[in-house]
Amino acid sequence: MKNILFKTFLIFLLILPVSLSAYDFGLVVNANGGYGNNLAEDNTFSYKIDLWPRFSTLIGDNGELIISAVFSVGNEYGFSYIPELLRTEFNMRFGNSGIRAGRINYSDPLALIANGLFDGVQFYNNSNAGTLRVGAWYTGFLYKKRANIVMSESDETEFFEPLDYGDFSNTYFASKRLFASIGWEHPSLGELLHLNTAIIGQMDLNGAYTSYNNEYAVVKIGIPIKNFLMEFGGSVEFSQVSFDDNNSDNNGNFISFAGDIGLSLLFPSQYSSRLLLKGIIAGGKKDEDTSGAFTPITSDEYGYILKTRIAGLSVFSLNYLSKFNRFFSGSFTASYFVRNDLGTFYGYPIEADSKGYFLGLEPSVKFTWSPTSDLQFNLGGGAFLPSLGNAGKEEKVKWRVDLTVIMLLL
Repeated sequence: MKNILFKTFLIFLLILPVSLSAYDFGLVVNANGGYGNNLAEDNTFSYKIDLWPRFSTLIGDNGELIISAVFSVGNEYGFSYIPELLRTEFNMRFGNSGIRAGRINYSDPLALIANGLFDGVQFYNNSNAGTLRVGAWYTGFLYKKRANIVMSESDETEFFEPLDYGDFSNTYFASKRLFASIGWEHPSLGELLHLNTAIIGQMDLNGAYTSYNNEYAVVKIGIPIKNFLMEFGGSVEFSQVSFDDNNSDNNGNFISFAGDIGLSLLFPSQYSSRLLLKGIIAGGKKDEDTSGAFTPITSDEYGYILKTRIAGLSVFSLNYLSKFNRFFSGSFTASYFVRNDLGTFYGYPIEADSKGYFLGLEPSVKFTWSPTSDLQFNLGGGAFLPSLGNAGKEEKVKWRVDLTVIMLLL
C-alpha cells in the first residue's frame, strides 16, 4: 500500500505543472551520454535521461510554494527508472525573519559535511549583526543515490543494494538520520572578512548493528582584496561509535579534522575569467585510540573520473574558467589526490601491497555552449593518471567523455 501511495503521489507531481496553467511551471529535459572505462574495466557507454517538472506559486504577499520532481531513466547501475521528489519548499517571510519547511536545500559553511536536499524546517533572521539560521532535518525519505549518505558499514551495504520495486521501502530510501544545525554568517565582519560558522549534531536512527552519532564545529573565513579572494576553513568532528554486541571494547569516542583553503583571482573583462587554487584535507585513521577518519553526513564525490569520498584524502586542484562570449564558456581542472594514511582509503588505483601515499593526477576539461536561453550543450572529458603517483603506478589509465543536453520545454 505504501508503494502504491508513493508512486501515485509522484505521478501527481509530474502532471501537476501542466494542470495548473495559472501558476508558474516548467519542464526541463536533461540527457547525458558518456563513454569510457571509469565505470567498468572495459570501455562502456552509459546514459541517463532526466525529466524535471517544477511548479511554484506565491502565497499572499510574503509566502511562496515550490514543488519539483524528477523521473530518471539510465543504465549506470544496470537499466533503471527512478522517480524522485526534489525541492518541495514552503517559504514564509516576516520582515527580517522567515521560515522554510519541506524538502529544502542545506549546506554547511564548507559544503563538506552536509550538502543537498533534506526534509526539515529552518528558521532564519537577518540583522546588522549577521544572519542566524537554526534548523533540523531528516534523511530517511530521500532517494539513497542522491542523498549519498554512507557513515557506517551498514549504510554502505544498503547503499549499494540494487533498487528493487518488489522491496521498495528497503532498497530505495537513504540511511535514517536526524541532524540539526545552528549557524551564523556575517558578510563583512569589521568590513574586512566574510565569516560563516555552524554547529551540527547528527543522530543515527537506523537501529542497525553499528550506531554512529557525531557533532561538528565548523568555521569558514573569506578575505576579499579587490579581484583576489582568499578562503580558508576547518571542522572538528566528535563521533560516538557503538556496536550492539555487548562488547564495550568495540565502542568508543573519536575526534577527527578536516579543512580547506582556496585562493581565487578574477580577471575583469567584458566576459570574465577566474583562476582558483583549492586544497581539501580530511583526516584518516591514526594509531591513537581517540582519533578516527573524518566522516561527513553526505559523502560527496571528488574528481571527474575518480569520484571518491574524501575521508582520509587530500585533494589539491587548479581550475581555470573562462567565458569566451555570451554563448560559449570553458574550464580546465587539474586535481591531485593524496592519501593521508594507509588505513582509510582503499580502491582504485591502490595495489594490494601498496605503501604509497600519492594516488595520481586527474586533468579534465568542460565546454558549455548556450545558443539560446532554453538550450544548453555541455561537452566534457577527463582522465585519471595513476602513473603520476606511487600507490598504483601499474594500474591502467581511467578516462571518460560526456555530452549533456539541457532543454527547457516549458
